Order: sequence, then C-alpha cells, then structure tokens
Amino acid sequence: MNHWIIAPVVLPAVLGAATVLAGSLSHSPSLHRTWPRAITLLGSLALLGVALLLLAQASAGPPQVYRLGDWPAPFGIVLVLDRLSALMLVLTAILGVIGLMQVIATGADRRGAHFHALWLFQLMGLNGAFLTGDAFNLFVFFEVMLIASYGLMVHGAGGERLRAGLHYVAVNLVGSSLFLIALAMVYGVTGTLNMADLAVKVPALPEGDFALIRVAAVLMVMVFALKGALVPLQFWLPGTYAHAPGVVAALFAVLTKVGVYAAIRAGTLMFPAEAPAIGPILTDLLWPAALVTLLLGAAAVPGARTLARLAAFAAMSSTGLAFVAVAGFAAEGLTAGLYYVIHSTLASALLFLIADLCILRGAERLDGSTPRLPGRLAVLFFASAIASAGLPPLSGFLGKLLILEAGIDEAALLYPVVLGGSFLLVVGFARAGSALFWRAGGELAPPLPARTYLAPAALVLLMAALTIWAGPVTGWLAETAAAVTDPAAYITANALETLP
Repeated sequence: MNHWIIAPVVLPAVLGAATVLAGSLSHSPSLHRTWPRAITLLGSLALLGVALLLLAQASAGPPQVYRLGDWPAPFGIVLVLDRLSALMLVLTAILGVIGLMQVIATGADRRGAHFHALWLFQLMGLNGAFLTGDAFNLFVFFEVMLIASYGLMVHGAGGERLRAGLHYVAVNLVGSSLFLIALAMVYGVTGTLNMADLAVKVPALPEGDFALIRVAAVLMVMVFALKGALVPLQFWLPGTYAHAPGVVAALFAVLTKVGVYAAIRAGTLMFPAEAPAIGPILTDLLWPAALVTLLLGAAAVPGARTLARLAAFAAMSSTGLAFVAVAGFAAEGLTAGLYYVIHSTLASALLFLIADLCILRGAERLDGSTPRLPGRLAVLFFASAIASAGLPPLSGFLGKLLILEAGIDEAALLYPVVLGGSFLLVVGFARAGSALFWRAGGELAPPLPARTYLAPAALVLLMAALTIWAGPVTGWLAETAAAVTDPAAYITANALETLP
C-alpha cells in the first residue's frame, strides 16, 4: 500500500496536538506564539508537498486504496486516492498555506487560544472527507471538520460572532442528524456503506427496496445541499461567513465545496442515475435549487451593508453555479464545474482576505461613512471583483463560459440566469468599490504593512495562472471527469470481497 495516502490525515492530527503541547510548555510569551506558528507553517507546507506528490501519483495511474488495518473493503475503513480527491487535497493545502500567511501577517492568531491546533484539525477533517471511500467515515470527517470550524468561527469572541456561531452549530447538528439517519437507511437496505460497494449494489436492488433507498438518497443529498448552502438551506452561510474572522472565512471558502464534492460522489458512485431505484432524482433536486441559489446570492450582493457580507453572498452565488454544472453528473458538465470550483474557491478566499484587511483599518461598511482605503488594496479589490463577477481576463470568465457551453439541459434558462447574476455582481462590486476606495473626498486610512498584501497577491497570481494555463488544466480536468463518471477503475481498486 502507498502510505503517503494517509499522510494528509495523520500529519495535521499529530501536529495539531503538538501545537497545544508546544504552547503549554513555552513559558515565554513570545515563544508561546512562535512555536505553534512555526509548527503550523511547516506542517502546512509539508501538507502542500504531500498533496502535490499525491496529485502526480493519481494523474499517472489508476485509483489507489489504503486499507487501515489491512482489512479489505467493504468490511474495513479505506481511503481512496483518485484524480478528484487529489485535486481537492491540493486546493485545500494551497488555501491552508496562503491563509496561514495572512494569519501571521495580521496576528489573527493572537485573539484567542489554540488557533493553530484548530486550524490543523480543520485541515485534517477536510483532507479526510476528500480521501475517504466510505460514507460513514465521510460523516466522521464531516464532524471533525465541523468541530474545528466551530472553534475557528468564534475565535476572538464578541457578541455577534458568538450568536452567529451558535446558529452555525445548531444548523449543522440538524444536518449531522439527517446524515446519520440516511446512513442507517442505506446500510439497512444494502448492508454496506463503502462507496464502491454501493455503486455495485444499489443498481441491483430489488423493486421492493426502491422507496427506502430513494428516501435515503434524498436525505443524504439534503445534507450535502446544506453543506453547500443551497436554497432553501442557505440561511446559515451569510451570517456565519460574515462574522467569522476574515482569515477563517478564507479557509471556509472550501467548506461549501465539500458539499459539491460529496454530491459528485453521491451521483456517480453511491446513487448513480443508471440505477433503476434512483434515476434522475438527484439532478431533479439539485439543479433547480442550485439555479435559485446562484440568482439569490447575486441579487443580495448589491444590498450588502458590509464587505464581509458581500463576500458571503458572492460565495453563495458561486457555489450555486458550481452545483449547476455538476448536478447532471455528465463528463462535460463536471469538467466545467471542477474548473469553476477551483476558481471560485480562490476568488472567495481573496475577497474574504480583502474584507479582513478593510476591517483592520475600520473601513468595512459600504455606506460611505468610513475612511477611504489605500491604492494597493484598491487594486486587489478590483482584481477580486473581476474574478468574482466572472469578467475577463481572469479565470471566472472562462469558468462561466465553460459552464454555458457544457451542453447542460435547460441551457435556455441557464444563459439569462448566469448573465443576469453576473450583472448583479458587477453592480454590487461597483457600489462597494465606490464606497471604500473610489469616492471623492473623505479621510484616507493609513496604509497597511506590505506583508499583509502578500497572501491576497498570491491568490491573484494563482487565478492568473489558472487563466493562462486554462487549456492544460481543462484537459486534465476532462480526464478526471471521465474517470469520475465511469467509476469502473475506482470499484476495481477497492478489490471488493463478500462474505461466503
């Protein structure tokens, strides 16, 4: 077995505990901060290196399975590395490194205890969710991810942040309960929760089990829609993301993409449309919800009162568009959707980092009452506005174009919604830019230290690279989408065995 596969889960778990120990053993206040920072930074860089190694391995061969305890599937716990999971590992590792750069530059980790341990445990939960080949352990890693996110969400405290955190906790407890119920129903019908095993057994179910497995599929998709903040389950996202610390919200940009990823696994492995018991039910549920989410998020952007809230609505709209692309579970739509997932994650993270820098200068409100912000920050905001609205020349334009040309059903409805949403985003970003940067008169806020611009600038460069190398990237993503929609190699890699 390839032991590198388990490293993205084990490494942050061990280092997270190490940061707590290092902080408790450091008697000097400066060392109390320095050691956890050093451990987390080195660990995040190591995670990025491992993720890139796994991406190279996944690109060069078939899916690989890591059997914990060497128990075969479906009886043992398995981690599965394929092109899709490797892609999400790299995206998460990039956000982890860039977000940590901003944490160190702004001192965000000084506002509460155990920030670095929570950061690493968050990365552990995300990596585990992307690697697991078992639906129950998807639930387990969801919980690891969510518990860490609860602590990060309320980092630094404050009344509004605590209220938003309690709301976030309550919503996700409901989602976790629904997930457990769905898992119990799936196991009761099929006798397995291994994703590859479900891909074999669900299409072969007798007609008498159709109703129960459909209910389980709907419940599970509701959970993934909740994680992805799809209408009508989107109500938790604006308050949560707007009140979270900016650097935390930037890392949270990948949280909603976990919902997209899980929905892809559900529609191509656990509940394939080819199964007589399932049919097009997942697409019928996800597609209209995603379309309304796209439009609702975009419509809320022009009315946002703060930049952080604007960023939250823009992130919600972008997640809706990603779900639109992948909801048909066809190779062409998945190719376009995955390209847009990469772009929208980077663009959302950039916008949250910019909002955090505005807050540091007391100039986040969009009513024109705050000081004007310096030019370097205005340039970064302009780049983030172009990227988020989907205007050329950055990758958001290419992502939306790919989705519009992906041959998605009901394209006649998709065109006006996507273009109308983009127009609303342009209006909202123009209003925000005028209020914060480009109005005449008013006091000019003092400039920020140069180091605080490094992380946002890195995200802009990554989006520029995604634009320049769009051809090779989409070619690689097309191969990934083809492998995802034809999971024969994924199933074979699990070497499924059954009891006599």
